[in-house]
Amino acid sequence: MSKIRTLIKQITKPFFKTGLQCYFRKPRKYTYKEVEVLVHPEVFPPQVTLSTKILLDFIDTLHLKNKTFLELGCGSGIISLYAVKKGAKATATDINKTALAYLKNASENNQLPLEIVFSDLFNNIKKNDFNYIIINPPYYPKNPKNIKEQAWFCGDDFQYFKNLFLQLPSFLTTQNNTYMILSEDCDISKIKELAASQKIKLQQISKTKKMGEINFIFKLSK
Repeated sequence: MSKIRTLIKQITKPFFKTGLQCYFRKPRKYTYKEVEVLVHPEVFPPQVTLSTKILLDFIDTLHLKNKTFLELGCGSGIISLYAVKKGAKATATDINKTALAYLKNASENNQLPLEIVFSDLFNNIKKNDFNYIIINPPYYPKNPKNIKEQAWFCGDDFQYFKNLFLQLPSFLTTQNNTYMILSEDCDISKIKELAASQKIKLQQISKTKKMGEINFIFKLSK
């Protein structure tokens, strides 16, 4: 089945890519349970990917009232905004300044205040006592050419994950719950290997199949 899916993707990719480029020539809205964001063309598009909706449905099941919450690499930031709606004290980070500017407007428009931080992974995070950390990582092994591609590509040598797993252990306390989503399309075995090199375990807690693609949510712990 995976070979068939790969072949279909190879055939349809040029048409899909052209269609996306036309559709995302201007900012587009994305809404989840009355939380609305405007997504700039240079920002990861939750409208046409599965991972954001899967994570939103997942955090909808969590008890977040008065919990501290970090979305690492937030993109549109709708996950952080929805966490605030559920009562969390949320922090959203990204290296894309356009994404953060649009998120600031969305925070004001939705009347859902949150802390917005420009940060490459944990570099500018001043505290490490978050109850929840959510990660929707770039996982395709290719060097990104620009800020937009950094939302998709983790580097030829999986540098994103090497840096992530170097920094993450100090945040994995007994009071912390860290979750990361990965698609069957990525090299999960390699990512687990890199995590294990820093004594981090990936425990699968959910498996979702949509549109012929399987996505897994893992809980990360020491």
